[in-house]
Amino acid sequence: MEEINKEVHEAYEIIKNGGVILYPTDTVWGLGCDATNEDAVKRIYEIKKRAESKSMIVLVNGDRLLYQVFRNIPQVAFDILDCAEKPTTLILDEPKTVAKNLIAEDDSLGIRIVTTPFCFKLIERMKRPLVSTSANISGEPTPTRFSEISQEIINAVDYVVKLDQDKICKKSSTVIKLTNDSQVKILRK
Repeated sequence: MEEINKEVHEAYEIIKNGGVILYPTDTVWGLGCDATNEDAVKRIYEIKKRAESKSMIVLVNGDRLLYQVFRNIPQVAFDILDCAEKPTTLILDEPKTVAKNLIAEDDSLGIRIVTTPFCFKLIERMKRPLVSTSANISGEPTPTRFSEISQEIINAVDYVVKLDQDKICKKSSTVIKLTNDSQVKILRK
């Protein structure tokens, strides 16, 4: 636990100053920053060589932050999360309080509630959502372990979290799009 707390402190210090971290999420290794900092979000797009028209997701650690990010959350969102057997990303309409360059052209944003100790504690410390996108150059395969992350990505970030570097990551999350009128579309199982 002490090691997790140390890494949370180090990552938080970078993020609060607008930096970008490389960190283990509840699914794969990700690039992250403060989801309310437009300049930091822009740096992640640059690191990934990804067009800003392709939105990224944010991680939160519970309902309080979920409500901080969205105006309306359809009841079916909570039903889906209650039944989910693996990490599930919901794409919801009309986000607020996040950097504008995170929001998709259709005014939606992907969000996932995380419970893994590092991510949970870091978000708790930030009191803000954390950007999450796979740690790869856009178009290249998603790395399943730290050793598969390109040196170009590692060199471009401000801090590399020293946890779970030997762990093989799970698959990416399930992705479900929910509209405010409760239409449900599964985008990735």
